[in-house]
Amino acid sequence: MSDTDRPVEERVGDVLRERGETVAVAESCTGGLVGSRLTDVPGSSDYFDRSVVTYSYAAKQDLLAVSREALDAHGAVSEPVAREMARGIRDTAGTDWGLATTGIAGPSGGTPEKPVGTVYVGVAYAAPWESGDSECAVARYEFDGSRTAVKAQFAEQALTDLLTAAQDQ
Repeated sequence: MSDTDRPVEERVGDVLRERGETVAVAESCTGGLVGSRLTDVPGSSDYFDRSVVTYSYAAKQDLLAVSREALDAHGAVSEPVAREMARGIRDTAGTDWGLATTGIAGPSGGTPEKPVGTVYVGVAYAAPWESGDSECAVARYEFDGSRTAVKAQFAEQALTDLLTAAQDQ
C-alpha cells in the first residue's frame, strides 16, 4: 500500500510523531469527528492532546476565547472565527498545532453567501517563542451530500490541511 493510500489520520500521526509535535482540535460542525479519527490511530496519545466541540457562540467564547466582535461581525461560519478557533485551541492546549472546523452541515441553515456544505478549516502553528514565525491559515471549502456525508468530507479536508501544513513546516 502506498503512503497516499493510507488514511490521512495515520499520515498525520506519522508526521507529528516524527517531528515530536502535538495537535489539539476545535470542532464545531464536525462535532468531534476529527478527534475521533485522530484517536482511531493506535499510539495517537503520542501527539493528540484534545478535541473540544464548541457548537455554540458561548462555547466558542468560553473555551477558545473567540471574540464577540468576530462572531457578531462575521458569524460562526467565517474565516475570522475559524482563525480565532485554531489559534485559541492551539494556545489554550499549549500544543504545536491547532486545527479548527466551522461550517454548515445542513440540511438547512445555508444562505446564498454560505450554502449548506460550506466549511472553514483553520490550521494554526506555534513556532518557537520570539521567532515571529507562528502562523495560521484558513481555507473555505464547499461540499455536497447529506449531513453525514458533508461532515465526513469536512473532517477529511481538515486532516488533509493539517497534514499539508505539517509537511510544509
